Amino acid sequence: MKSRSNRVLPAVDDRIVMPETRHEVIDGVVVYVTPADPLHASRHSKVSAVLEAYVADGYDVASDMLTRTSETGDMAADASIYPLVRDPHTGGRQLEELAFEVVSTERISAAARKAAALAGRGVRRIFAIDVSRQRGLEWDRRTDAWEMLAPDAHIADPTLVMALPVAALVSAAKADDAVARALLAKNNAVLVDALEEAKALGQAEGRTEGKAEGRAEGKAEGKAEGKAEALLAMLDGRRLPIAPSDKARILAMRDEATLDAWLARAGSCKSVAGLLRSAPAPSPRARRGSR
Repeated sequence: MKSRSNRVLPAVDDRIVMPETRHEVIDGVVVYVTPADPLHASRHSKVSAVLEAYVADGYDVASDMLTRTSETGDMAADASIYPLVRDPHTGGRQLEELAFEVVSTERISAAARKAAALAGRGVRRIFAIDVSRQRGLEWDRRTDAWEMLAPDAHIADPTLVMALPVAALVSAAKADDAVARALLAKNNAVLVDALEEAKALGQAEGRTEGKAEGRAEGKAEGKAEGKAEALLAMLDGRRLPIAPSDKARILAMRDEATLDAWLARAGSCKSVAGLLRSAPAPSPRARRGSR
């Protein structure tokens, strides 16, 4: 939970509990819990925030929630996940299923004693977040010792909406990204609405741009078609034979500069084929399929 001092108070009997105090009872000994240093406190806050985002339906997240581990033991994990449904036999809350302990100045051996007590009580999985060494550990019931997790490891568990990356727990830089992914996986209404609004805005902008481009292209195309029709009318008026392929080429032309050059020479050209050879070839973009 927080860094511990070496100060201990006399053992207490099983009738004494100490909620809302700076003490825990480990192995029957009252241990004073000193306030957290900035590094520990900051990581404690981030771990709780990440768990809040990742917790699955039917479960809740708690910070420093007191748990009776034995007749002479009371302690609180830094963060824990427990079922929302009340215990059908006692009517009280059910035991947490996952517990997380943030370790900084506290020795890992002290966290191990706490993990052993929580495991003995029935907490299903216990994790330690070592902020000074930037690593995560999980308590191994078989060896009664911490097992170091790989930096790229993920915690998969029914209490979580998706696998939780260990890096999000040990690194502040990874926490925000992990929270965002979990909220998206849970279809968070605020994020979903924001994404839908952004999508709709993008589509509307695309339609507006498309319409503007379409209008511009249509206007230019209509102008070119008019010049092509005028050219054919001039050639027909001069009674010049127009081969079908030449007519198709003229009607397909969309390069206005080429059409203007043809129109300028249409009154004096001796043949349509010669006219079409007289103008520079248009760019590929100016050509369209014959109609």
